[in-house]
Amino acid sequence: MISSGLDIAFAPMLPLWALAALAVLSVLVLAAGLWRRARGIWLRAAAVAVLLLALANPAIIAEQREDQSDIALLLTDRSPSQRIGERPQQTDAVLEALRAELARQPNLEVREVTVEPAGANREGTQLLATAQQALSNIPRRRLAGIIALTDGQAHDADTMSETLPAPFHALITGEKDEQDRRLVIRQAPSFGMVGKEVTIRLAVEDAAAAEGTPVSLRLRLNGEREEVIAVPANSEEEIAFTLDRGGQSVLEIEAAPGERELTLINNRAVLSINGVRDRLRVLLVSGEPHAGERTWRNLLKADPSVDLVHFTILRPPEKQDGTPIRELSLISFPIRELFEVKIDEFDLIIFDRYKRRGVLPRLYLGNIAEYVRKGGALLMAVGPDFASPVSLFQTPIGDILPAEPSGDVHEEGYRPTLTAMGRRHPVTADLAGAGPEGGVPGWGRWFRLVDTQPRSGTVVMQDERARPLVVLDRVGEGRVAQINSDHMWLWTRGFEGGGPQAELLRRVAHWLMKEPDLEENDLRATVRGDRMEIERRSLEPAAETVEVTGPSGETITVPLAESGEGRATGTLTVEEPGLYRLSDGERTRLVTVGAVNPVEYADVRATDAVLAPVAEASGGSVHWLADGMPDLRRVDADRRATGRNWIGLRANNDYIVTGVLEVPLLPALLTLLLALGALIGGWLREAR
Repeated sequence: MISSGLDIAFAPMLPLWALAALAVLSVLVLAAGLWRRARGIWLRAAAVAVLLLALANPAIIAEQREDQSDIALLLTDRSPSQRIGERPQQTDAVLEALRAELARQPNLEVREVTVEPAGANREGTQLLATAQQALSNIPRRRLAGIIALTDGQAHDADTMSETLPAPFHALITGEKDEQDRRLVIRQAPSFGMVGKEVTIRLAVEDAAAAEGTPVSLRLRLNGEREEVIAVPANSEEEIAFTLDRGGQSVLEIEAAPGERELTLINNRAVLSINGVRDRLRVLLVSGEPHAGERTWRNLLKADPSVDLVHFTILRPPEKQDGTPIRELSLISFPIRELFEVKIDEFDLIIFDRYKRRGVLPRLYLGNIAEYVRKGGALLMAVGPDFASPVSLFQTPIGDILPAEPSGDVHEEGYRPTLTAMGRRHPVTADLAGAGPEGGVPGWGRWFRLVDTQPRSGTVVMQDERARPLVVLDRVGEGRVAQINSDHMWLWTRGFEGGGPQAELLRRVAHWLMKEPDLEENDLRATVRGDRMEIERRSLEPAAETVEVTGPSGETITVPLAESGEGRATGTLTVEEPGLYRLSDGERTRLVTVGAVNPVEYADVRATDAVLAPVAEASGGSVHWLADGMPDLRRVDADRRATGRNWIGLRANNDYIVTGVLEVPLLPALLTLLLALGALIGGWLREAR
């Protein structure tokens, strides 16, 4: 719309002080004439006024103006809490009515902005931050007001550091008296010690339940262990559980539904707790001193988290002088304490070239076998005696060993190689220097191998004639590793270039102690941005699929493709934060994406309390849509913009100047004629 505007502007020909001095001097002269009652004084005053006005150089300014429409910002909250109950339908209906009403307003432009779910899930509903971002593209002089269609749960209201530049009106969806049961985690650790209790403080808040009313809580650890307990409503309680493994553990806590519920999502909480082993207790029993004994000791002592108990039998087998065993050491070998009383306190037991020699009775060797079956870990590094009649295989320990000695010991040079299974097993996969399949490894040779026949387990390393070298096996709830040579120390000394001895032993020990990263049959996922990368480790190659169940309960089938070395991988784009459950039919893995306990669901009840201070400070208002949609009015910029049943948008009457026409108010000729006319008139008057 085009309009015009008139104004008078001055461009003095003299400095203002000079013009003012002339005006004062003229007034004084005229005042003297007036006092003397001189004839024609008024005509002379008119001539002076015309000359002073001419020196002020007045001009008429005519502006060509283009009226600018006002802008109303319409915010629509589409955060997850706005999807509860009838709120989506209520939002859509009111939005259409608002659009129609705003379209009828003259000289008004409407800009719509949606508060997206992604931002709301991770940091709560960023309603005001979204408004501020949209306002950065709107001139302040044209802003008529802001209308927000929301449930009132804006999680950035407390961060507002400045008042909004126009009236802010919040239209609240939902009902005024909504109730909802919520599980609130007050305090939870991010890590805990394996085997020790971890304490969590929580509360079940439910205004519809009397304080102290028992509420059932279902606790599920890593999707397996499940327990049901009762806690009183509306009071803070502590619950404790024990971490049973290292690495990440996921605890799900779910409260039973209440009498009045808006959603069951906030009845559940998910905690990710990293299990840390306090100290690893390792018992190393060496049957006799040999070149590789120091290798074991140096490896275990190099780890500050390992408490090592090491005993070495120093008496050579050929020495038979009748001296009692209890008199052959400086300190007594605490056999009963180690192998009966405190055997379950060890995370790993290692026998290094140990053989039957009457030190450990069969009863205690049987305790070791039972210790493994109940979840313990045993590593056997055997020497030539393993193929002899005094072999530990002839004791109860032989029942849990994966390979049986044939009685032969081979003492010729060979290079350890990985088996097909070894290239897939995480203990030996990717070992430096292994070389390609069918090729020659890049590490040095060994010169002794105890010949065995595998009975169970997995052979991961062998010699060049396919004779077992390293065998791994699961026995009951525990694990056993058998190394059929005592020449690993050659790699430590760097013989023929050495080899990855430290890395191999470290992996074997950690696999025995059930380190999650070394599970040979495992399902895991890593989240990078909005992509979930799924990996299935298996000793048997197979094309597989994984079922992924999202936080909303939707299940998606993700195909996996073999990527070599025991891995099958697949990717999935994830948009909804929360807990995802992966299953391949045998194993279940829980993966958290984004905020596992989103702020958005902490409280989903509609409220006017959060946005009321923001609206009041801006000159706006908050209205419940349950009371009806308020009327829409246009108001002047200096008037109140809200009432009982109406909301106002400012009429700013803004414009831009498209052209300017300047016309002198006193042209030079006119000025001359007026001044001369007045002077001549005054002279004629005085001459009478």
